[in-house]
Amino acid sequence: MACRANVATMTPMKTLLVTGASGFLGWNICQKAKLDWTIVGTFCSRFTIIPFVKLIKVDLTVYSELKQLFKDVKPSAVIHTAAISNPNFCQENRDISYRINTEAAISIAGLCGNLEIPCLFTSSDLVFDGLNPPYSEENKPSPLNIYGEHKVMAEKGMKDRCSSVVICRMPLMFGSSGTSMSSFLQPLLRQMKMGIEVNLFVDEIRTPLSAKNAVEGLMIAVERSPDIIHFGGLERISRYEFGKLAVDAFNIKNAKLNPCRQREIRMAAPRPLDVSLTHEKATKMGFQPETIKASLKRLKARADL
Repeated sequence: MACRANVATMTPMKTLLVTGASGFLGWNICQKAKLDWTIVGTFCSRFTIIPFVKLIKVDLTVYSELKQLFKDVKPSAVIHTAAISNPNFCQENRDISYRINTEAAISIAGLCGNLEIPCLFTSSDLVFDGLNPPYSEENKPSPLNIYGEHKVMAEKGMKDRCSSVVICRMPLMFGSSGTSMSSFLQPLLRQMKMGIEVNLFVDEIRTPLSAKNAVEGLMIAVERSPDIIHFGGLERISRYEFGKLAVDAFNIKNAKLNPCRQREIRMAAPRPLDVSLTHEKATKMGFQPETIKASLKRLKARADL
């Protein structure tokens, strides 16, 4: 069933349902959106406290629980962020990955379609194989690993159930977080400050984006309702280059960064080399990402990173 995604006329304080609110991106969405919406967030195994946000424990893989959630909350819009985002875990636990990353997403789209409400789905740059970067919305997905494959299946299945679902492909993200889940930045900083040698790829190229900018982009998508949109950061850089920027931004004297290549580190899931995302379409809609350096400088000034 097609659902109407015309939210331009929405009045403030309607109810936004955020799945995966205890996760890194979901938590950041709640922090921003609660200023303009009544927020209800879901969690499964990791509880957290978010002031002014109602959290409900739900197993998204159980359809009866999902259906009851929608009946109780009566959302005006949904942003579906809940997922298992560890590619190596997904590669070794395909059934679990499929149930959470694909089946649950499709069920949510169907419920949004039934209610004719907007639905945003946060997909990933890992839907691409890394052979033809940078990737725009017109590029056809070609995943290398199970995580990417299940995200592609979710994109297609959600569109089949609700044609107005907005597919938001997200890059590598970093930033402030709640107590239950952090970005890759927090453990990286801890290791560098302790002087632990950190292996960082020189041949894995991404377009990193701060959570602050990611949420700003997603809220633009809620209002504008594009079909598919990429939220790539401004710079195409390697993990190693990102690490060096973090060392400079946080003035870490004893950091030990070891530049390495993907083939040197054994991993269950194959990883693409360059999944840089474009941001031109998003920019035309009002998206204004910061440079990585500016984002890291802003984060350093925060006491809660």
